[in-house]
Amino acid sequence: MNTSLLGYPRIGEKREWKKALEDHWAGNLSAEDLHAEMKKIRLNHLKKQQDAGIEYIPVGDFTYYDHILDAATMFGFIPERFTYEGGKVPLDTYFAMARGNKDVHASEMTKWYNTNYHYIVPEIGNTTPSLKENYLLEAYKEAREELGIEGKPVVIGPYSFLKLAKHYESEAFPELLEQLTNVYTQLFTELADAGVQWVQVDEPSLVTTIPEEDLTLVAKAYETLQKEVPQLNLLLQTYFDAVSHYEKVIQLPVAGFGLDFVHDQGKNLHALQTHGFPEDKVLAAGIIDGRNIWKAKLRDKRVLLQEIQIVVDEDNVWLQPSASLLHTPVTVENEPDLDETLKRALSFADEKMEELITLHNLAAGESEANAKILEDNEQIFADLKTKGWRKEEPDNSAFQEVSRPLSYEERREKQLEKWPLPTLPTTTIGSFPQTRDVRRLRARYKKGELSQEEYQSAIQSHIRTWIEHQEDIGLDVLVHGEFERNDMVEFFGERLEGFAFTKHAWVQSYGSRGVKPPIIYGDVRFKEPMTVEETVYAQSLTDKPVKGMLTGPVTILNWSFERDDLPKQQVAFQIAEAIKEEVSALEEAGIEMIQIDEPALREGLPLKREDWQTYLDWAVHAFRLSSSHVKNTTQIHTHMCYSEFQDIITTISALDADVISIETSRSQGDILETFEDNVYDKGIGLGVYDIHSPRVPSEDEMLHILHRALNVLPADLFWVNPDCGLKTRGEEETIAALKKMVNAAQKARAEITG
Repeated sequence: MNTSLLGYPRIGEKREWKKALEDHWAGNLSAEDLHAEMKKIRLNHLKKQQDAGIEYIPVGDFTYYDHILDAATMFGFIPERFTYEGGKVPLDTYFAMARGNKDVHASEMTKWYNTNYHYIVPEIGNTTPSLKENYLLEAYKEAREELGIEGKPVVIGPYSFLKLAKHYESEAFPELLEQLTNVYTQLFTELADAGVQWVQVDEPSLVTTIPEEDLTLVAKAYETLQKEVPQLNLLLQTYFDAVSHYEKVIQLPVAGFGLDFVHDQGKNLHALQTHGFPEDKVLAAGIIDGRNIWKAKLRDKRVLLQEIQIVVDEDNVWLQPSASLLHTPVTVENEPDLDETLKRALSFADEKMEELITLHNLAAGESEANAKILEDNEQIFADLKTKGWRKEEPDNSAFQEVSRPLSYEERREKQLEKWPLPTLPTTTIGSFPQTRDVRRLRARYKKGELSQEEYQSAIQSHIRTWIEHQEDIGLDVLVHGEFERNDMVEFFGERLEGFAFTKHAWVQSYGSRGVKPPIIYGDVRFKEPMTVEETVYAQSLTDKPVKGMLTGPVTILNWSFERDDLPKQQVAFQIAEAIKEEVSALEEAGIEMIQIDEPALREGLPLKREDWQTYLDWAVHAFRLSSSHVKNTTQIHTHMCYSEFQDIITTISALDADVISIETSRSQGDILETFEDNVYDKGIGLGVYDIHSPRVPSEDEMLHILHRALNVLPADLFWVNPDCGLKTRGEEETIAALKKMVNAAQKARAEITG
């Protein structure tokens, strides 16, 4: 039995990776120095795995931005707008695809399956793939030469790569897969010639709902690879759910399969026991949770491993996490302030490696030392129960539907009387630039260097400045700017019962952007109003409406590390009840436009379509639970971003929000096709410019998106806004972009009203 990892966090214990990237983007670190710093970080990560005793160490999972972008540039999928001239893709072009620049917009970014990680979407276009560089070979050689590690190169598989890509016709898929397979053949041949023994080929799309005919194409691709590079062992790796069409997948001509035995709802184990497993292949068993941060219950894991070993010979089993550790923080050791009982129950990336080794040792048999390990592990969870944090018991009973007293059409008439807004009203999503001064202000307050009065006065100064900016720009509905908030989930979690917070437990979200997901360790309860003071102050400065800004229950749940002892829906309902209290507090204080953001609603969709409805039902219920009690004149907004909405447009409508805003600019308006085939009968704003890029688009670009949108959506229901919040942008670019947005809206308004 061996141990293996699928991938390791890139971000670094103290976010060294982020700092290097942002120093380079700011012009403070040359490309040469960036490469040197990245190598240092990369080797440190490999050395950690080596020292931990991991036998199959991944290489090539490290990236300067995103691993799917790496694959796209390796295969030559460079959109024409980036004026690529061939050969190895220049670093500036690579970053332009990820972030855009002053001349061109970035490639689309969207969520990685059902996680909070974002990948850069490959654009196929008319490109014929070819191998531009073999970064896997470089990574393998570096690990071998610098550390003596015989690494396991990791690459996204050809089937999943194309499923994640866009800008090609579906009929072209078979031909494209064949072309891409030929490039993989060259890639793998070069690896085999260099002495590589195993390559991890990630095919996570095989856990989604896929048609059986796709398996014929997948089989053909892997038959080609096996025929052309027979000396190389391919590990076909899946994760995040049970593999679909198990019986056919395990017949693919590869040397091994990686299966998730944590997030598979027991289906992979059932398939293994029912249909068996090829005797001549390796099973890389994902037994340790690669996505959550709770320690494994070792006795349960040992039983699971024993059940697997009944089917698969011990010599053919690799122990590994269920997914790449990209989705977890680096180490619990950097969290000295956590409650000790809670800390003992946590396991981040480095601790998960220790758990793998421990489980490997436990599998060796019974001993006094092993009995003590199991006893100590069980005590960890017994101690959690004695704390009184968890009083609710698991409850899977049906929930009662909640709804607003009047239909949307009836409410809208009352809201139009209350809010005399112009056609195509303009607004923003919520946050304004979190400058260094703002971040320093919060840090000083946290350290006790500022009194409550001094801090509040400074926050009010920022609010006042941006209310003035918004009025000067000409926005119709304003926001207070969220200067007191560190993160849209962390801010609320810090003010609710049941959440714990870390100092250094960062996880990559996209590019250099990291988040510190809260840890839901106990029952969630409302304590006191969280947003009223700042919102009421902002409203006192203007006659225009100011929206109250909240994060929705499903997003708070999906962007936190959740408890593993209650059904997810039950935790969502706890959070919803707490947000409901905050909505009531805002309404009582006179704030009657309230935005409850749910950007993570779609990303929480199960990967198998047959599991969707159950999730969507409780997600909708949680949102309604938080918002349906308000007055009919109170206007509820929500926001979603970076998701494909075509399949859940009915669910979005079922949220019964009065206005929803959705990302559209980075995908170049592709969401509009949804509304060509589906009627959406409530207020809607489609983002007219991409806030994740430093580029300020022209009025004409925004007007183009508006014109496209107004071809399929009624003008009297349409709002104009950016794609998302503006906290990551600079002040000058924010003001410039919003002025152009307002001007574009005014031009479109004039065209409509004459």
